[in-house]
Amino acid sequence: MLGWTFPRMNHFQGIFFDFDGVLLDTEPDHCACWAEVLRARGVELTWEYYRDHCIGIDDRDMLRVLARMADPPKEFDELWALYPEKKRLFQQRMTAPPFEAELKAMLPALAGEYRLAVVSSSASVEIEPLLLAGGIRAHFATIVGGENVKRHKPAPEPYLLAAERLGVARALVIEDSQAGIASGRAAGFEVLAVRHPREVPGALRARLERG
Repeated sequence: MLGWTFPRMNHFQGIFFDFDGVLLDTEPDHCACWAEVLRARGVELTWEYYRDHCIGIDDRDMLRVLARMADPPKEFDELWALYPEKKRLFQQRMTAPPFEAELKAMLPALAGEYRLAVVSSSASVEIEPLLLAGGIRAHFATIVGGENVKRHKPAPEPYLLAAERLGVARALVIEDSQAGIASGRAAGFEVLAVRHPREVPGALRARLERG
């Protein structure tokens, strides 16, 4: 879709995007990769459990819970040691990230008007290659990954760090998880809640044009 222009009627200085579930529908892939490596250690991770309890939180927090729930219980360090293999599997599966075409089309115009950031609980080493492969990395002034903060979503630190890096006082946060929504609001920003990346272009344009 061409012609992504809109009147600057709102007060936002920046727009902060969550990654998984907002820019790209990666959650099923993250779950499948974790399930594969955890199964080798006798830990079962189902999509239903991941969907209901793990989306939007840091992987380390997820693994601490899974370590306690395992039968017999596991040590956190044993499960966290699986992360490099999980990362390798994820990058292998996501060589051609399917970003929504309409979302890609709107980013140049947005970047010309606002400071854009990606703010995620995932590691930036997983996010940045996908943004580069999708041809959209240049539109984002910064990436805040899970490794950049001490207190992850739902704490406000990730969004506060993005605002500090970009010198932004008023931002619109786009989120799909309850933890992310809570994080954006706790940081003092307005949050636009979506359920899937395909909703983002229409919902974002409607919000910006509303003023």
